[in-house]
Amino acid sequence: MEDKVILAYSGGLDTSVSIKWIKENYKMEVIAVLIDCGQPDDLNEAYERAKTNGAFDATIVDARLEFVNDFLIPSIMANLKYEKSYVLATALARPLIVKKLVEEAAKVNAKAIAHGCTAKGNDQVRFDVGIRSLNPDLKIIAPLREWKLSRDEEIEYAKKHGISINVTKKSPYSTDENLWGRSIECGVLEDPWNEPPEEIYMWTKITKNRTDFEYVDIGFEDGKPVSLNGKKQDTADIIKELNRVAGAYGIGRSDMIENRLIGIKSREIYEAPAAAVLIEAHRQLESLVLDRELLHYKYFIEEKMAEMVYYGLWFTPLMDCLKSFVFESQEYVSGTVKVKLEYKSFAVCGRKSEYSLYDLKLATYDRGDLFDPKHSESFIKIWGYPYELLGTKGRINTAKDKKRK
Repeated sequence: MEDKVILAYSGGLDTSVSIKWIKENYKMEVIAVLIDCGQPDDLNEAYERAKTNGAFDATIVDARLEFVNDFLIPSIMANLKYEKSYVLATALARPLIVKKLVEEAAKVNAKAIAHGCTAKGNDQVRFDVGIRSLNPDLKIIAPLREWKLSRDEEIEYAKKHGISINVTKKSPYSTDENLWGRSIECGVLEDPWNEPPEEIYMWTKITKNRTDFEYVDIGFEDGKPVSLNGKKQDTADIIKELNRVAGAYGIGRSDMIENRLIGIKSREIYEAPAAAVLIEAHRQLESLVLDRELLHYKYFIEEKMAEMVYYGLWFTPLMDCLKSFVFESQEYVSGTVKVKLEYKSFAVCGRKSEYSLYDLKLATYDRGDLFDPKHSESFIKIWGYPYELLGTKGRINTAKDKKRK
């Protein structure tokens, strides 16, 4: 009996041609595993494609609830964005996919796990490191690291061998989708000077006029989105609805030059309407209810956590500690945020919470102001003493600059 290999199957070009290549080069039975992370694709169609393309067996694993509860909600609480722009949709799904692949390998006593990641992408790191962390005994097979083909050559290979694919030379874009967002790359997008054509956008096709606008109220409890426009809903349903509503305005597009983990830059296009709105709404609510020191320190935690997600370091002690910090910080992050949606933009225009640290009687410049201005001069004097002393000693930077000149 041939050894079994679990293939992380998406139904796309890379994994479709990998089935035949693995069978020819490793003489193993390929079991295609499709992980449902809320992507809008018809996974049943991809399932049939895997069987048609020669998989020994195929299975669909429903991981949607786990994706929301264990990955997306923590990412909202941590306001996760890599390089201040990418909401990490693909990166967040990878550790969950890896976990499910390892579980499936254990069920059928597979000796290896295969993936369709390229040799210069981030996903290969996320898959490999995750698999080695959860089960170091599993062999890792990465056909596209061993078998260097351009996308056009892959398409020709598929045609030559009768492999069913869902991509053409006319539409050569590589995409990835899940509930949290959609990424698009390749084709004309590889030239960073080219403006992305409207045809690439699916989630943010603009159906609203330039003068259209609307308001949405988002309710949070302990940092978790729990309601939309006053109606209690599961977080997954809130994400779906905001993807639809905000996407119609063209909200959630991101066009960035990204620093990949392996050291090269790439041009990436993302669509994530709900993620963009929810993260900003949550961040604004935190600014209302968290004290300054906690809020400012959390910025460092968020940046580090986003890097670790991007770098494929989810299954690590440090990530566990960072998540614990984030969860602890959310005890008072409850309230409602009002967001105005407009043509290609949105803005938080209201926030309220029973835990608000905003005190109108201290903040106002109008009548009723209870702030005592007599304290300010003394506070500023004490605060500035160290720098006043540096100034008297001629050790302030401007003085140094003059000496250097």
